[in-house]
Amino acid sequence: MKEEGKEEMEENELQEELKSCEGNKPLPSRLKQIVLSLPESPGVYQYFNKEGTIIYVGKAVNLKRRVSSYFNKNHQHNLKTKILVSQICDLKYVVVNSEQDALLLENALIKKHQPKYNILLKDSKTYPWIVIKNEHYPRIFYTRQLIHDGSQYFGPYTYLPAMKTVLELIHSLYKIRTCSYNLDPLKIWEDKYKVCLQYHIKKCYGCCEGKQKEADYNKNIEEIKYILKGDLDTLEEYLTKQMIAAAEELKFEEAQEIKEKLEQIGNFKSRSTIVSPTLHNIDVFAIDIDDDNAFVNYLKVVHGTINQAYTFEYKIKTDDEKEEILASAIIEMRERFKSVSKEILLPFEIEYKFEGAEITVPQRGDKKKLVDLSMQNVKQYRFDRLKRMEKFNPEQRAVKLLTDIKNELHLKELPVQIECFDNSNISGTDAVAACVAFKMG
Repeated sequence: MKEEGKEEMEENELQEELKSCEGNKPLPSRLKQIVLSLPESPGVYQYFNKEGTIIYVGKAVNLKRRVSSYFNKNHQHNLKTKILVSQICDLKYVVVNSEQDALLLENALIKKHQPKYNILLKDSKTYPWIVIKNEHYPRIFYTRQLIHDGSQYFGPYTYLPAMKTVLELIHSLYKIRTCSYNLDPLKIWEDKYKVCLQYHIKKCYGCCEGKQKEADYNKNIEEIKYILKGDLDTLEEYLTKQMIAAAEELKFEEAQEIKEKLEQIGNFKSRSTIVSPTLHNIDVFAIDIDDDNAFVNYLKVVHGTINQAYTFEYKIKTDDEKEEILASAIIEMRERFKSVSKEILLPFEIEYKFEGAEITVPQRGDKKKLVDLSMQNVKQYRFDRLKRMEKFNPEQRAVKLLTDIKNELHLKELPVQIECFDNSNISGTDAVAACVAFKMG
């Protein structure tokens, strides 16, 4: 209910701002000179209001063409852009070397200044990460705080059950300590610690009493990193070699332990979404727009398996093109998920290029199926969101639709009642008329 009330307030604010911008003054000559002197290069531009506050940050492949479009076009039907332009009193720009640099700089400036009219993530909660702590005998657990102390973070995990499944796999394969001791080698040598229940139930090797060498412990940590990176195939190959070597040396108990690990990894892989073993290290994006909201789905494919999937919702503050919104979302998601994928699959072409990654718009085959799957996730998210809105406020959807009709037809009031008439006759005789009435949609 809070979300519905907030959206109603934003709509009222928009109408107030629209009234205030009617009859605004022409573009100041100083601003005209800046626009005319803009270079035809990639870059980032910033709009300021009369208080000197940044109200919008944008990126462009061609600065002059992009910025000029705000002032040369008639924004009669683009109310948000009309309001934005009416409040621009100054602008600054930064020229960069490439579209990639423009996207990165725009993303950084939006995060820093939070401009009023930029698209912003509606879901601002902090997602959990799995961390390998930078310490002796590193602990592995999940956290929502990123501390820059040399620890390694994997994620973020937007789907908590998936994160817990990964942690369960790690702790079932490797006997990693769960205690919070500061296991300094000198303190271990001085017998400062005693083993706990985890050791007695055989879920820890008792490294706190020196019963496990740190080198052996760290060897397990290196194997765990393969799991956290989603590179299970490499881990399976490594463990298979270890198992064969142990068997050849007649270490049958050790070989059996490794075999059990391989079986658990196989079971874990079977629960993942398998796409195609030929697809490796790919990012997939799809977008759909519904009025003031944009929905962007992200799929991460590693070794033929989807190991990340999430749909982000953005609040649109201006009449940005779908391609612009998608480009910004790609930069933000790849940065958030620390993605270094060499290929990005999209449902349509965008003019922006990404350093170290090739954009593909597949027309058929497994890659096209991935894009379709991503789009399916977007549409499902929109559908679920609409259902939630109708459940909490059944009248809101009707009001929303009628508001759209009012805006499109430039009506003064909400069309609460709509009457549709039709007349028909046979060669000018036997006239028949009918009326259909709609109330609240």
